Amino acid sequence: MSTKRDYYEVLGVARDADGATIKSAYRKLAIKHHPDRNPGDKEAEEYFKEAAEAYAVLSDGEKRARYDRFGHQGVGGAAGSPFGGGFDPSAFGDFADILGDLFGFGGARRRGGRAPSRGADLRYDLTITFEEAAFGVEKTLKIPRLERCDECDGSGSAGDKAPEPCSACGGRGQVRFNQGFFTVARTCPQCHGEGTVISEPCDTCRGEGRVERARTIEVKIPAGVDMGARLRLQSEGEHGRHGGPPGDLYVVMRVQPHETFRREGPHVLSEIEVTYAQAVLGAAIEVETLHGTKTVEVPPGTEPGQQFKLRGEGIQRIDGHGRGDHLVFAKLAIPRPSELDDERVELLRQLAELEGRPVRESMIERVKKMFH
Repeated sequence: MSTKRDYYEVLGVARDADGATIKSAYRKLAIKHHPDRNPGDKEAEEYFKEAAEAYAVLSDGEKRARYDRFGHQGVGGAAGSPFGGGFDPSAFGDFADILGDLFGFGGARRRGGRAPSRGADLRYDLTITFEEAAFGVEKTLKIPRLERCDECDGSGSAGDKAPEPCSACGGRGQVRFNQGFFTVARTCPQCHGEGTVISEPCDTCRGEGRVERARTIEVKIPAGVDMGARLRLQSEGEHGRHGGPPGDLYVVMRVQPHETFRREGPHVLSEIEVTYAQAVLGAAIEVETLHGTKTVEVPPGTEPGQQFKLRGEGIQRIDGHGRGDHLVFAKLAIPRPSELDDERVELLRQLAELEGRPVRESMIERVKKMFH
């Protein structure tokens, strides 16, 4: 890279980019070209340095103003300088913020230790019936989880023996080594970042500080929950390490399908069978709902698929603001030939003649002709 590139080009941002955009662009390039990800790749290391130099200038309002006006010369950018003159070593102070702990940066500023850590969140898939989802229900759940060991009170050590500082990292929880022009910190492989080691592990938890137990809890499922709904139960997850707070338990609903009803949010959908005569002349038909039997007035001239609304006969809205509706759809009932006797066949044939629409000879009539 003998020819210095434009800093905006290096980061791939517009000249009017704001600070957040510049920071985000630099972070992506730093992660991509970091020597830790590209061991032995000199070209990647040069790109990494180039991106750091560009960020050091463009993230500083005063330096950026000079650069925008005078170019590389405005920030002392002499080609051939190891860092191009525009590089400010203090830019590495942002690495803990920009790169986080992805590559172990910032380890020199903090010491490791058996600090309390929050426990993991847990998930429990609960299967309930259609009616239980509609009206609510109380369930007893048995949740296996890691809980604080009573024998060692979560320390992981047997008796009163306290954990000892790790000899590999000196209690920092990280080991550092030189790579290229800077120092890289990584999690200590001996203590796994704890900073201490247990010389005499607890017999009950084997040094973990936690043991697995099954906890029984009562859960109240509110009326109106739907498929995939989640209930968060605070502090019912796994216990944290070294006395850390427990995580949460998320109960995820799995609602069984109903034999008759379907659901769209708070609304219930179903069908009613309407005969040809009822569809033409009208009728009052009883319909089963979640809240009992209701009557639907089918007007004359009803067509298949026509919708009838029973207001407030659906499911309780989860926010408590009333119930949805029950939507009933008309379905034309066509009798099977085996369900028709001679009288009905004759009446249907006469109706067809009155309508001027001939029908096929019935099976009954064909059978009668065979024996006459």
